Amino acid sequence: MSAPAHNFYLFAHAQNIILSFWLSSIPLAPLAITNTHYRILRNAEAGSYGVIAAIAYNMEQILGLVRAAKTARSLLIIQFFPWAIEASDGLLIRTAADAAKRAGVPISIHLDHAQSAAIIRRAARTLPFDSIMVDMSHHESYINLQRTQELVAYCHERHILTEAEPGRIDGGEDGVMDLAGLEACMTTPDEVEDFIATGVDALAPAFGNVHGEYGPLGPQLDFDRLGKVREKVNGRLALALHGTNGFAPELMQRCVAAGVVKINVNRLVLEDYYTHLHASVGKMPHTQLFEEGVQKVADLTMKWMKICGSAGRA
Repeated sequence: MSAPAHNFYLFAHAQNIILSFWLSSIPLAPLAITNTHYRILRNAEAGSYGVIAAIAYNMEQILGLVRAAKTARSLLIIQFFPWAIEASDGLLIRTAADAAKRAGVPISIHLDHAQSAAIIRRAARTLPFDSIMVDMSHHESYINLQRTQELVAYCHERHILTEAEPGRIDGGEDGVMDLAGLEACMTTPDEVEDFIATGVDALAPAFGNVHGEYGPLGPQLDFDRLGKVREKVNGRLALALHGTNGFAPELMQRCVAAGVVKINVNRLVLEDYYTHLHASVGKMPHTQLFEEGVQKVADLTMKWMKICGSAGRA
């Protein structure tokens, strides 16, 4: 652990002790009652299954995801990028939250990869998010930790859970960097302890998974590293899986068996929807295009709910 990170860890640990005494004097309802995301993560950990956390970009996708959860009797996390807040002035998020309340199964609303303090504070203050990813991974390690702790506290004051990642590995059409470079970006046990000290509720470790494309070799995951991360966590926070484009069902199930409970997906559940649009636009009435698109999202999402083991759990 670097000196700045070590000093931060000691400082953060002391702050957390003080904060815990302060919070104990405030009559707050337990998160188990007030926060759906908390219950989803805890239930998934207890049941040893993964919960699909799917990105939505529009109304059809929201409806399809909710339909999948209702039909499969599965827990679900609907995710949005910060873009959705700006593009719809929060309307997409409010719509998803309303649909989640009506679903009859546990569905939480999560803001993914929020990289500015301003958007995180706006989301926590004005929108019905159950969880926010405080993504400061574009900063140096000690700045990442410091800003993460500050924003985690801001979210917790509003009964919102948080997620973070120690570092980000980006893929591309030709895959990722050489193996030595990839190794240098992977999460270490020391980093896990540093992030636990920030008070974050979920952690997305890097163990060979990448954001974007994997290239011709496909995913090359280090399950030994993931096992060490899980051992270090020891139940103190939940593990999230990022970078699932191109995952085979067997690989996804191995990740779930290794302890990840929040499964971020994008193209895995939306690919059939986009194929349908490209093939059918201009060839059928808009209402039919819309309705069939919703079902495409639902069908593919249900497939992955079954693969991850959450179907029938709600």
